[in-house]
Amino acid sequence: MPKTRYIFITGGVLSSLGKGIAAASIGNILESYGYNISILKLDPYLNVDPGTMSPFQHGEVFVTEDGAETDLDLGHYERFTTTQTSQKSNWTAGRIYEKVILKERRGDYLGKTVQVIPHVTDEIKAAVFEVGKTADVVLIEIGGTVGDIESLPFLEAIRQIGLELDEAQVLYVHLTLVPFIKTAGELKTKPTQHSVKALQEIGIQPDILLCRAETPLPADIKKKIALFANLKEEAVVSAVDVETIYEIPLIYKKEGLGAIILKKLKLKDRQDDSLAWGKWVKLAKSLSKEVTIGIVGKYVKHSDAYKSLFEALFHAGVANHVRVRLNLIDSDNLADSDPGEALKNIQGILIPGGFGIRGIDGMLRAVEYARSQGVPFFGICLGMQVATVEFSRNVLGLPDAHSTEFDPQTGHKIFLKLKELKNIENMGHNMRLGSYSCILRKNSLAFKIYKQEKISERHRHRYEFNPEFEYMIENKGMRISGKNPERNLVEIVELSGHPWFLGCQFHPEFKSRPLQPHPLFVSFIEHAKRIKIKS
Repeated sequence: MPKTRYIFITGGVLSSLGKGIAAASIGNILESYGYNISILKLDPYLNVDPGTMSPFQHGEVFVTEDGAETDLDLGHYERFTTTQTSQKSNWTAGRIYEKVILKERRGDYLGKTVQVIPHVTDEIKAAVFEVGKTADVVLIEIGGTVGDIESLPFLEAIRQIGLELDEAQVLYVHLTLVPFIKTAGELKTKPTQHSVKALQEIGIQPDILLCRAETPLPADIKKKIALFANLKEEAVVSAVDVETIYEIPLIYKKEGLGAIILKKLKLKDRQDDSLAWGKWVKLAKSLSKEVTIGIVGKYVKHSDAYKSLFEALFHAGVANHVRVRLNLIDSDNLADSDPGEALKNIQGILIPGGFGIRGIDGMLRAVEYARSQGVPFFGICLGMQVATVEFSRNVLGLPDAHSTEFDPQTGHKIFLKLKELKNIENMGHNMRLGSYSCILRKNSLAFKIYKQEKISERHRHRYEFNPEFEYMIENKGMRISGKNPERNLVEIVELSGHPWFLGCQFHPEFKSRPLQPHPLFVSFIEHAKRIKIKS
């Protein structure tokens, strides 16, 4: 049986250099050669998972098919490759320590002193080897920056793996920064030198350096970095800024990264199959027409909070041969202002998911504007809830209608907590997490878009539509077009007689990929681009 290869991606100098994109791009390259890959993210923070972390702190929580709340980099992994991530694909220090402590409490260590080495590092290695059971190559991204105290157990674990496995099974890739200092008028290599030195002091010699820079590195700079990093020049790769992140695998491959990886890991140089990806990138860069979409949300000041959403809109734009221009609108600002003024140059309105009452009044006003003015509207999770509440208030004539999340005492509870519904059991953290099926009503907008009766989508929410109001809203023109068959829970609502108005309880953005854009987003953009902006 062929031996699994392991590629470890670390980062230095500073955070946010793009290790996740780098890992995803390497995965893309390896898949283009026909290799089966798996990807793992190791995060050094002590939270068990990012599910309870503020979007302003951590950004988006990406949800896998099996219901894991994970780091947003897993979204990059899925968009750049064909791999499907799972609970096994994201381990935090908190989750590792939790596992070690539970073992200690059970007596699994037989009275031994429990220590970082070997007990914590052994759990980290076990997580790495678990995802490698069915893959040709496993990519492991280490969160944080080399030199951080939190990352040390993870770096020690991957150092040990390098000793335990054959030399051709392990590859270390280090992402670093080569800044251009304007006052000096030159690129500076010292930060990279120090970062590599810090890694070497831990006992890891990087095999490849990915050097982030504003422009391609000149030959003399590459030669200097290679000398001080104890590498051959071919192993110093320019990682320049690009127009679209999806171009990065092509840039890396042009720089020779694919050939270096295959050589180091002693993998066969198979025929390159990246033609379709290259064509898509070329199309994405050539778009001239625009469509303007208003995102009315509560986390718009931190764009990473909606990472998958923005990418799904971008994919749908390319499918429609238009560039999607995003107008990010803080829903708080719409609460006491004229929505017509803020939304007058918008061709489509999207309200994304979220938790908590802040900004709800502004969202309700945005929904009312979209409904009454015939502007294409897409409500996702919370967006579907506020769309239904707005309809209940202004069309059904129930002015106090609300979700019990925001008003527990309301006389018209349009949305209830999952456990408050009859015959519904608690489901992990009182939430519906991960993939659930949905049956679409024939002759509905949703059925027309999906072109099939049964679909499956990923969820992350804890409030459900109250079935007591199903007849009332349908009688007035809001159609329930999708339901979960196991629990008879409402999944999709749409508005009859409107150009395009749809709300879904799930998060379709998690399943959108460049070459397979999500049909809901494609249809939304298709209709939005038909709207002429009022002068």
